Amino acid sequence: MLFRKDIEPSCSYCKRGNPLSDSEVVCSRKGIVAAGSSCRAFRYDPLKRVPPRPVKLNTDKLTKEDFSL
Repeated sequence: MLFRKDIEPSCSYCKRGNPLSDSEVVCSRKGIVAAGSSCRAFRYDPLKRVPPRPVKLNTDKLTKEDFSL
């Protein structure tokens, strides 16, 4: 998921951007911009991207029969 080719551009994980706050990024080309914005100079940096949390397993509905052969 982190290294997909079809990543939607966002200044929050661009090589040229540095986070200023949760909603703002300092871009070396555009200055202070919104974290969700992007421009033509976007270069993806996978180390800046925070992947979504995995779904938590709901064990309330599981029984012992679910784990037996």
